[in-house]
Amino acid sequence: MNFFEHQDRAHRRTRVLLVLFSLAVLAIVVAMNAIALLFLGHDPSAQPGEPLQLDKLVRNNLDLLFWVTLFTIVLIGGASLYRASSLRGGGGQVARELGGTRVEPDTRDPLRRRLVNVVEEIAIASGVPVPEIYVLEEESGINAFAAGHAPGDAAIAVTRGTLETLNRNELQGVVAHEFGHILNGDMRLNIRLIGILYGILVLALVGQRVLIAMRFSRDSRNAAGLMAAGLALLVVGYIGLFFGRWIRASVSRQREYLADASAVQFTRQPDGIAGALKKIGARHARLDADSEEVGHMLFASGGLGRMFATHPPLEERIRAIEPGFDPSEFEQVARRMREEAESGQAAAEAAAEQEEKEDRRGPGGLPLDADRLVDGIADPGLAQILGAGLLMASMPGPLEQAAHSDGWAAEVVLYLLMNADPDVREQQRLMVAEKRGGDSERRVGQLLDMVPQLRDDLRIPLLEMAFPVLRRHPREEREQLQELVESLIHADGRVSAFEYALGRLLNRHLMDAGKPGDDGAGGHGRLDRHHEEARFLLAVLARHGHPGDPDAGRAALTAGIERIEGQAPAAVDFPEAWTESEGSRAWAGVLDQVLDTLDALRMADKERLVRAMLTTVTHGGQVRTAEVELLRAMAASMHVPLPLAEFDAGEEGMSSAD
Repeated sequence: MNFFEHQDRAHRRTRVLLVLFSLAVLAIVVAMNAIALLFLGHDPSAQPGEPLQLDKLVRNNLDLLFWVTLFTIVLIGGASLYRASSLRGGGGQVARELGGTRVEPDTRDPLRRRLVNVVEEIAIASGVPVPEIYVLEEESGINAFAAGHAPGDAAIAVTRGTLETLNRNELQGVVAHEFGHILNGDMRLNIRLIGILYGILVLALVGQRVLIAMRFSRDSRNAAGLMAAGLALLVVGYIGLFFGRWIRASVSRQREYLADASAVQFTRQPDGIAGALKKIGARHARLDADSEEVGHMLFASGGLGRMFATHPPLEERIRAIEPGFDPSEFEQVARRMREEAESGQAAAEAAAEQEEKEDRRGPGGLPLDADRLVDGIADPGLAQILGAGLLMASMPGPLEQAAHSDGWAAEVVLYLLMNADPDVREQQRLMVAEKRGGDSERRVGQLLDMVPQLRDDLRIPLLEMAFPVLRRHPREEREQLQELVESLIHADGRVSAFEYALGRLLNRHLMDAGKPGDDGAGGHGRLDRHHEEARFLLAVLARHGHPGDPDAGRAALTAGIERIEGQAPAAVDFPEAWTESEGSRAWAGVLDQVLDTLDALRMADKERLVRAMLTTVTHGGQVRTAEVELLRAMAASMHVPLPLAEFDAGEEGMSSAD
């Protein structure tokens, strides 16, 4: 099952969840009406000593039943909507509510630095925005979760026990598991579960508060009635608790196996995720924060019986990864954990890893293949993880520090747009000084002095490293940056592939961060109705992939169109206005409109389109950096996380795999 199928499945699970929620509400309404009839119902036609007849009792109390039903539905629905709206701030808000402390990207603490490195590597490898990172400082157990409406507003949180107990491989396995939830579309379902569970449980909360209030009340006149009402609400609330836990368990368990499998696929190191699960078995996964609401989101379950467990049994999860696992290993793991804790091994290893990272250089060569890349969406392998790690290790230190710094992240974006032509660059720096002030312009100058030229394959990863900081900037500051970026892009009257990719990625990620309730994961549009837009998009890729060679460009375009339409077109050509002198900016404006239209396609049609895009790019065996950058921006614009491209970097381009 690939990314697109996972997204469709997530939407189907959401519909199932809504059906289950409706059934739970129906059961609660029936219980509330039964209690109302028992305590408040009357039948004026009944004779003394005559047994009550249910049908007559119902007919004579329709008004009562109507108001009880309305009260129950409004209370549950209103509570669910209230809780859901309170989480519109995204995954970071969920983490903060549970006591999470945000990890700053420029942290110097070895354990937190290692966590930041692992999260950034997997994000860049899988093609999703780098999420916010939190640590639950008061939690000594081993656990983690990912929260958010969509990848653009996601947060990953780990407990202090996770940081202090797991080695790098195990931490990478846990983080990869959480990225599995992000990429499989589980997060939005989790957020909805929080709202739904709150609504179902609200009657129990109301009843509990009524009973507590009665303990301190001095008015005994209505005490019996209020006590009965509170007790009734509490009983019905526990019916809701039963259904809530059952719903949560029924939609959660299988997703954990899928996320474990994703972690193994990401890292190709089963001992990482398995080692983390073993340490949980040897220690505990309990979360002291409110796990009733968020238990379904955690890496490991902290309790509840098997019927209501949100996670499969720990032994079963480990055996799915290591079939020969023996539970007696838990004792050996516990003994080893005590020895490591006494020696402070985790912090020492983290510090050594950071030094090793700073000594590594340059990415290796890996093959680029269209269908493999599509099948690897949301499921990147070890090659992408290693490639991302090597890219980050190759990043110049001053730029990495600036991208992680709140006061320099915006200047990193501006630095990336500085033109090679001295006259154009001077004009751009004047624009920066005018819009953001002299200090900002001087910071851009300092970055240029420290790193006059950045390797092409490091440009987009550097931009992605800056996104978590940029997302936290005030809205007005983000909008000002976007306007300035647009001006810098057009300073020389042209739009290069990289400039377009940077501007589009920046706008997409900041827009998604500003609207966390919108997951953008597919609409209802059909590709068959948008062949013209698809052809234009493919033409942009073909033109930038074969500059100065129209025949090769047309051949690549033909291959892409055939992938969509099922047959090769009789003849293709590029738009007439596209010459090297005219229209060098026109394509960018049209492409913006095209991408906005294609973002509304169904997931199955997005898959067809992405396969056609990759077919166009890889046609002819040579892939230029410009195409890779455009691909990343186009895919992100359609909410498709394209994995790190596998390529051999060279002066002319990158060689496709045979």
